[in-house]
Amino acid sequence: MAQPTAHEHRVTSEVGRLRTVLLHRPGAELKRLTPRNSDKLLFDAIPWVGRAQEEHDAFAQALRDRDVEVLYVTELLQDALEYEAARDEAIADVLSDHRLGDQLRRVVEGYLRDLDTEDLSRTLIDGLAHEELKTGHGLVYRLMDRLDFVIDPLPGLLFTRDNSAWIGDRVAVTSLAMPARRRESALTGLIYAHHPRFAGVKPIYNPTLEHVEGGDILLLSPGVVAVGTGERTTPAGVERLARQVFAAGLARTVLAVPIEQQRATMHLDTVCTMVDVDTVVMYPPIAHSLTAFTVTAANGDLRVSEPRSFLEAAAEAMGLDRLKVIDTGLDPVTAEREQWDDGNNTLAVAPRLAVAYERNIETNAQLETAGIEVIRISGSELGSGRGGPRCMSCPILRDPPPTP
Repeated sequence: MAQPTAHEHRVTSEVGRLRTVLLHRPGAELKRLTPRNSDKLLFDAIPWVGRAQEEHDAFAQALRDRDVEVLYVTELLQDALEYEAARDEAIADVLSDHRLGDQLRRVVEGYLRDLDTEDLSRTLIDGLAHEELKTGHGLVYRLMDRLDFVIDPLPGLLFTRDNSAWIGDRVAVTSLAMPARRRESALTGLIYAHHPRFAGVKPIYNPTLEHVEGGDILLLSPGVVAVGTGERTTPAGVERLARQVFAAGLARTVLAVPIEQQRATMHLDTVCTMVDVDTVVMYPPIAHSLTAFTVTAANGDLRVSEPRSFLEAAAEAMGLDRLKVIDTGLDPVTAEREQWDDGNNTLAVAPRLAVAYERNIETNAQLETAGIEVIRISGSELGSGRGGPRCMSCPILRDPPPTP
């Protein structure tokens, strides 16, 4: 392979101009979703795959039109799997599944080792159905339902924000809470560990640690990180991440933000995202009730404050008089509908320039009234896994944010 070219990787805010982003174009793994398995694979509907791909292509093109370099998980994974160490690591991760048993594990190992790089990459993402493993045998294999998967597909890989997040020049390869998504972090970690583009990158977190998901990590400003704790990220995960970023000198303050443990508010970025250096868009019912614990380093340990208003704690940590909130002014029914459709899950391409789903008409109108330029994208099929533009994107390089 060609010698790697030096690339910069650094993200210190949510709103500095976006230069490079990691996406995953949905593929055959979405075709594996059925009414029978969609709950297990964490999708609320069965997406029309062709339309989902069209919507995702339009999303990627909208970013390219703003001079953003778009990287794709599948392409990076195929490149990384050209290295024997990466192949061995990927196969070993699949074989660590205790459901397989020794006999089926040997069969699966032989099957995977016989695949070329492209087919191996495809199988790791799309999964391997019982009926596709023609050489399968043994008790475990025979007792499996014919519609089961020997290797589960990864439809959630669409949401690249969750399995890795950059903090400064270090990458947090996260520890995903849901079993259906565990292997996403393994594949992303493999890319960062073996792809030449990321040579020399040091991880700040890894999947063996307490549960932390990227959708709960907001880089409010350089040195200030908010981390939601609820359905997916545990308090122990917030504490571990705080210790890691403090030790690496990547942050001076971490805000631990409890959020409701329910499907519509699974991550902090489902209720709050930044659209300017001093402005957030928030789900109206919680805008002024959300609280935060301020966590700082203290003599090798952590100092944790009493809980206070998230908006007040964030403004103080960021050195602002106040953090502006875009008041969507929505009636309760519209607010709940647009929250479910990821109305608050915007992706800032630059200060006051954000990508949002077009269907959230009222929220987008309020953003524009507040002076935010909205890049509207279609998401009727992409949103079936409960994720918006921010969920579907992992920024790898942003410019430093301007001073508020």
